[in-house]
Amino acid sequence: MKVSPLAPKEFATLQALEGVKMQTVEAGIKYSGRDDVLLMMFDEGTSVAGVFTKSKCASAPVDHCKQILSKGVAKALVVNSGNANAFTGVKGASATRDTAFMAAKAVGCEADEVYLASTGVIGEPLDASKFDGVMQGLAQACESDNWFKAASAIMTTDTYPKLASRTVENSDILINGIAKGSGMIMPDMATMLSFIVTDANISKDVLQALLSQHTETSFNSISVDSDTSTSDTVLLFATGKKGEAITSLDDDRIASFSQALNEVMHDLSMQIVRDGEGASKHVQIDVTGAVSDISAKKIALSIANSPLVKTAIAGEDANWGRVVMAIGKAGEEADRDKIAIWFGDVRVAVSGERDPDYSEEEASLAMKGDEIFLKVDLNLGNGEARVWTCDLTKEYVAINGDYRS
Repeated sequence: MKVSPLAPKEFATLQALEGVKMQTVEAGIKYSGRDDVLLMMFDEGTSVAGVFTKSKCASAPVDHCKQILSKGVAKALVVNSGNANAFTGVKGASATRDTAFMAAKAVGCEADEVYLASTGVIGEPLDASKFDGVMQGLAQACESDNWFKAASAIMTTDTYPKLASRTVENSDILINGIAKGSGMIMPDMATMLSFIVTDANISKDVLQALLSQHTETSFNSISVDSDTSTSDTVLLFATGKKGEAITSLDDDRIASFSQALNEVMHDLSMQIVRDGEGASKHVQIDVTGAVSDISAKKIALSIANSPLVKTAIAGEDANWGRVVMAIGKAGEEADRDKIAIWFGDVRVAVSGERDPDYSEEEASLAMKGDEIFLKVDLNLGNGEARVWTCDLTKEYVAINGDYRS
């Protein structure tokens, strides 16, 4: 598979993080000649937080994670690629249960301390026996510096592994994260998975509050194709190996940790957008002047998800009429005669009509390159939002037309 032209020039190198080890293996779930199962093992005392898809057709692993999350303790994470274990009925629930028990036996913990995630084809039963022959070996072979292998094993149509890391300011606390996602991306908490680990000593309630907060402006502010996956899962683990315990959001140390976590999550979410199936352009959309932030975000996503807007961007056509259409269909408050639109620094429309100084040449120039900036000012209030997407090319159709082949 051809690597996305928007791929990073080099991958982040993630340091070993105290309290977690991992290993991958080829179990033959769908792919041949590549690892497709990841096991992470966590030391005693690791707390966990999670956000999940709001799809009404959520996968069996999502159901499992949501059921055990209140315990707030994690000893293992098992992720497979190639099969989503979604829309698989009682067989899916059974496969999830069996996988959790296998991992628990191999790691030496309870099944409700094992988190699961699956990504791949929907509707195909997952053969849990595939895990039976590899789980014990995985547990014995876990190492602390296998982050690149871990990120690679969870990919499906991704063209590159996604990794990010930050050190919390004025400390030696580390936050490492991996993610996968390329198509079926519009998280609402795409097929999107992300697993983030820190060695900080933070309670599950504080972790959950921070994860939920930053998900809204990272993973929940991206879209490749407007389709919310059955499997979206973001898990944040804290091994507790460094620092005194943080049990309150009022703790003075929270601000620097929160900033570093936000940077990791933003980094990973941008890598997902830049690996959008068939993408050739990374698009930032800013909406200002809305009646509320919520309204601004709905309008921004209406623009981001419009096939007409996205294909125009792919063709480097500054077709602001398509943006007008997307604003109008969003169902949010807007006044046609107050709207202004920019492509890059070029204002193309103002006060409900084409800008009197409009230049086709300048507008077309703003559509060149692989970074596109689109801005809309509704001139109604103080609401604002920023979302990210990519263009829609013929390659997207080719990838998804052949997905099950």
